[in-house]
Amino acid sequence: MSVFTNILDFISNNILQDPPILLGLIAMVGLIVQRKSIADIIKGSISAAFGMVILTEGVNMLTGVVAAINTAVQTKMGVGVSEGLSDVTFTSHYGGTVGIAMFLALIIHIFIARFTPVKTIFLTGHMLWWVPFVIVAGGVEGGLQGPVLIVVSAILSAVYFSIAPWVMRKYVWAATEDDSFLIGHPTTILSLISGSVAKLIGNKKHSTEDIKVPKGLSFFREISISGGMVMFLVDLIVGLVAPALVPKGGNLFMVALNAGLTFGGGLLILLYGVRMLVNQIVPAFQGISEKLVPGAKPAFDVPVLFNYKPNAVIIGFISAFVTSTILVLICNVTNVFGIILVPMVITSFFECGGAAIVGEGQGGIRGAVVGTMVASVAMIVLVGFSALMMGGTIRNWILIFGGNDLSLWGMIGKWVGNLIGIF
Repeated sequence: MSVFTNILDFISNNILQDPPILLGLIAMVGLIVQRKSIADIIKGSISAAFGMVILTEGVNMLTGVVAAINTAVQTKMGVGVSEGLSDVTFTSHYGGTVGIAMFLALIIHIFIARFTPVKTIFLTGHMLWWVPFVIVAGGVEGGLQGPVLIVVSAILSAVYFSIAPWVMRKYVWAATEDDSFLIGHPTTILSLISGSVAKLIGNKKHSTEDIKVPKGLSFFREISISGGMVMFLVDLIVGLVAPALVPKGGNLFMVALNAGLTFGGGLLILLYGVRMLVNQIVPAFQGISEKLVPGAKPAFDVPVLFNYKPNAVIIGFISAFVTSTILVLICNVTNVFGIILVPMVITSFFECGGAAIVGEGQGGIRGAVVGTMVASVAMIVLVGFSALMMGGTIRNWILIFGGNDLSLWGMIGKWVGNLIGIF
């Protein structure tokens, strides 16, 4: 039993939670199944891993800039900041449960793809951990423990891995005009809302990518430059309101300037990694799709979308950040949830950036703006209720990274736990 546990721990900690290794191995399997030459297998596998490394570094640069804003705002508001990307106390008690649930969920997920019409394989490495993490937390809040907690969390996680990319597939394909992949990321609920609203009120004839810019301002069409300038302005404004953003002895202008440059550079790196990853993993995945899971589509992280509608990402971020921050202030003043919310900077960029692209695909500029604004209202509702329901486990974590599918499925985990408790 200990040997099995050690193997499970190794797979969980060293493969499933290591996206470059995971995607490199998937590319290798796909190329082997297609009987490619040794040279092609080595080149394709390593290139896929390189693409994921580059993409991850770009995301880390963006997250670092955004996290600094979050921390400064939280300090100003007197809200405790959780360490790292998880609630340390919860992970120390339930990390093993999350790992086993994740492993079982992947097995169930593959069976779903093989034997049902829902043909997708979830390949967003870090979300393979975070989805069962929040569902386990929800189950604990609902009173589940032991094997029942593991089984319920595994089933719910597998359902999420399969259903979430599948239900938004037509929106993704409409936005990208490419049906070779899906999106496996907690943007699903926000993107569905944005796409539905955009479909009703938008106008596809006016695309965000066709925005007319004076020749002298043509540099704004580069997402790295426009994104960097937006983040520079955001840092300036936040720094004036929350001085903790500026290190002791530092200068706000220089902090904001460096943040903008880092953010713009991170976008360039991210987009290069996306192109490299997609160019390698999609052809390799065809081998798996044809031989092992016929008709399956790979589901990638949301930054893969950013290369298709870069203007929509920035427009969506601004729309979501402004709307959600106003709502956060209103909620805190009126004490709607009975807890202090903080601005959802990370969710506004990544999840709402994806929602804006979906909205753009359904309704152009108007769809991207209005769709994302409505989605950001849902974001605050989700984070508020999920933080209330996760008070005994991961509230601090969900306040920073929630307001999306993670909030929704954490609450589902608790509801299922409560339902099982009745019987």
